[in-house]
Amino acid sequence: MSGHSKWANIKRTKGKNDAAKGKIFTKLVKDIAIAVKIGGADPDLNSKLRDAIFTAKVNNLPNDNINRTIKKAMGESDSSNYEEVVYEGYGPGGSAVIIYTLTDNKNRTAGEIRHTFDKYGGALGMANCVSYLFKRKGIIVIEDIPSVKEDDLMMDALEAGAEDVENDEGVYEIITDPADISTVKQYLENKNYILVSSEIEMVPAVYMPLDEAKMESFKKLLNTFEESDDVQEVYHNVELTEEEDYE
Repeated sequence: MSGHSKWANIKRTKGKNDAAKGKIFTKLVKDIAIAVKIGGADPDLNSKLRDAIFTAKVNNLPNDNINRTIKKAMGESDSSNYEEVVYEGYGPGGSAVIIYTLTDNKNRTAGEIRHTFDKYGGALGMANCVSYLFKRKGIIVIEDIPSVKEDDLMMDALEAGAEDVENDEGVYEIITDPADISTVKQYLENKNYILVSSEIEMVPAVYMPLDEAKMESFKKLLNTFEESDDVQEVYHNVELTEEEDYE
C-alpha cells in the first residue's frame, strides 16, 4: 500500500491479537460516542455517526457494543470534552505525516505526539506545514472478487460521479470528491456492490521512497502512533510495499 488506503488498516486489524484488537475497538467506540455527542443518535441524520458505525462493523465491532455505546453517549452529560486536533510533522527522511486525534487533554496528546516524532528521527511541525502535499479525497473500497467485473464497476462508479477507479492489490478503490462520496456510496450499494470501507482521506500527491534504515524508523513511528488511544488516523507520503506496510 502507498500510504493512504484503509484496506491495509483493515487487513492488519483482522490479523491482530486480542490485545491489539482491544485498542482498535477502543478507538471505534470513542469515534461513535463523539459522533453521537456532536450530531445526535440518528445515523440517517448524522453522517459522522453513520460513517463511524460503518467502519466499526467492517472492523468486526459487535452490534451490541455499537448500540450500547450509542445509548450511553445519548445519556451522558458531556463530562468528557473530546475535540479533534490535527498535528503535522516530518518523519524520517523528511517524509510528511498528518495525525488526526480525538483528545480530552490537548497538552498530554501534543506531548506524546512530539515525543514520538523526536524518538524516531522526525519533528513535530507547525499547522499546515505538510498538508499542502495532500489532497482530501473520498475513497470507497470494494474487494476484488469474481462477481465484480472491473468494466461494469468502472462504468457504474463514473455514472455515480466518481473521479476514478483503481485496482490496488486485491481491492478496487473508487476515488471521489469528498462532497460526492455519500452519493457514490449509495449508488454502488443500490447496485449490490459490497463495500469494504468508505472514508474521506488525505491522499499524497507524490510518494517518497526511504532507504532501509529510515524505513525501519518510519515503521516504528507509525506503529507507535497507531498504539495511541488518542490517535484516530495517520496519513503519510512514504511509499510502502505490501510487505513493509506497518508490518
